[in-house]
Amino acid sequence: MASSTATTSTDPSEKLGYLAFDADNHYYEAEDAFTRHLDPKQGPRTLQWAEIDGRKYHVIGGKVSRAVSNPTFNPIAKPGAMHEYFRGNPHGKNPMEFLRDREPLPNAYLNSDARLKVLDGQGLEACWVFPTLGVLYEELLKEDPGGVAILFRAFNQWLDDDWGFAHEKRIFTAPYIALGDLQAGISELEWALERDARVVVMRPAPVWTETGPLSPADPHFDPFWARVNEAGITVVVHAGDSGYSSNGYARDGFGATFEGGGGGPNIKMLNIERAAYDWLLTMTLARMFERFPNLRLASVENGSEFLPDLFRKLSSVPKKMPGYFKQDPAEAFREHVWINPFWEDDVNEVVEYMGPDRVIFGSDWPHIEGMPQPLDYLEELSAFDETDTQKIVRDNARELNERRPA
Repeated sequence: MASSTATTSTDPSEKLGYLAFDADNHYYEAEDAFTRHLDPKQGPRTLQWAEIDGRKYHVIGGKVSRAVSNPTFNPIAKPGAMHEYFRGNPHGKNPMEFLRDREPLPNAYLNSDARLKVLDGQGLEACWVFPTLGVLYEELLKEDPGGVAILFRAFNQWLDDDWGFAHEKRIFTAPYIALGDLQAGISELEWALERDARVVVMRPAPVWTETGPLSPADPHFDPFWARVNEAGITVVVHAGDSGYSSNGYARDGFGATFEGGGGGPNIKMLNIERAAYDWLLTMTLARMFERFPNLRLASVENGSEFLPDLFRKLSSVPKKMPGYFKQDPAEAFREHVWINPFWEDDVNEVVEYMGPDRVIFGSDWPHIEGMPQPLDYLEELSAFDETDTQKIVRDNARELNERRPA
């Protein structure tokens, strides 16, 4: 593996006068991330490697996953490779052109000590670090909740091995929680709490149980949410494969919009925001914040363009159902939910809806859709004063990173 060269020659935090807290970093999973602690007898049920046409793929529950064309990640496209494309593609390039410049997989994508050195050069005090593949695989195995529990038990053990959950109090990884097997999900939460986890992560999707899918706000899951409420740990709902169907308008399955470089845009581009919208709106309409008043939810890498319509819905429901809510649901949402916009979203609009106390900066580094360097994000905050900028790039995530026991 190569040593990471993805640092800057000058400290970008000099623009701020303090170090920032990036609420959306990622690791790339080691080749044995899912298998190191997995009983080989469970491989056919859960996850195995297979070689197809000279390339390695994961086989999950007997299904080949092609969501990522190179799940060994070596070589890898550089951070922010698609940055110009998401800026509007001013030079009219074919999207696949942005991915041609690749490098050997840097150690900082695999190792917490190597990542610390990169943070120093990026002007970051700390970061949350989320899976790359880990948020894609529950969907493929969802009809076997017990298998999901086995797979992510092994995955979280690997994560603790290689990264830890609060490394040097600067790198905070999020154990993945699946609730299809409720008792396993609660046990995973307790295990994470014992290891000083500050956040846990799940996908924005209904929960598939032995009897079929349920809302995450269904009372069946109250024992889990009660423990989250008691412990005061932040739950991050992060973009992943939520299983959303395009209903024939596009080919289903999680993967690139521009498949093979020859396709065009389609409605799959909306699935991430649809999934987050449905999940967050459901949690609010189900009065979860009345039932669990210490609950804190952070929506990360799900975008924010759904907010205007979400708040229209939250404003209309109390008028149609007087007396149903003890607290105005729009105000409850603002109190209990934090939003990490896509960097290309209008942050001014997000602050207008959520307030500066409920917006968190995340760069998606080192993913191709993110920023080449995390604090390139400061360009998006040029309209804000120093106080609100500090809340967005540091203070709000700092607050969420500290447990708040009930």
